Amino acid sequence: MQNLDIATLVILAANILISIKGFNDFSFFEKYKFNIAGIRRGEQIRMFTSGFLHVDFTHLLFNMLTLYFFAHVVIDALGTVQFVLIYIAALLMGNLLSFYFHKGEYHYSAVGASGAVTGVLYSAILFYPDMGLYLFFIPVAIPAWIFGLIYLLYSIYGMKSRRGNIGHDAHFGGAIAGYALTLGFAPILLQTNLWIVLVLALPIVLLFVLHKLGKI
Repeated sequence: MQNLDIATLVILAANILISIKGFNDFSFFEKYKFNIAGIRRGEQIRMFTSGFLHVDFTHLLFNMLTLYFFAHVVIDALGTVQFVLIYIAALLMGNLLSFYFHKGEYHYSAVGASGAVTGVLYSAILFYPDMGLYLFFIPVAIPAWIFGLIYLLYSIYGMKSRRGNIGHDAHFGGAIAGYALTLGFAPILLQTNLWIVLVLALPIVLLFVLHKLGKI
């Protein structure tokens, strides 16, 4: 078991404790989840608190395991303060993008740390694009940069088709924040890993183009 940074421990504990509170207290869950109507009433705190709530234990476990495996990569590369900034920025950017795309849907609600965790994952990919990642339906590891590219493209598809109960826009927003802040904190990547910087920029550019064309 790897040694956990204090920041990772605090974030894990906050997610676990707040999520468990939400599992057992419906009014608490409803008060702090991401909800368009609530936010438009002035309850902006939901943009932050919703990132610490989860639908069930499976949802919580998946996000916390992903954070556990990749947080140390970002901390080792950038430091604790930068890691925390990436996590918080990705959480907020994910919810901001969700709000932008669903601002007219007063019933729309969401919870989960997926946007924040995706930001951490994409930061890690920028540093180690060739590390192997395992997917449930693929028995062999695939390079992280391939996973990152496919994941963002799938997120665009999910945003466009609106199929399933997954916050694709939050994932994409988190990825953008992780991508941008990592390059801001470590501009050397533009020299050492320029190819992956450009590859991971392609889906972001595609989303912008599709949105400008009214396709999404």
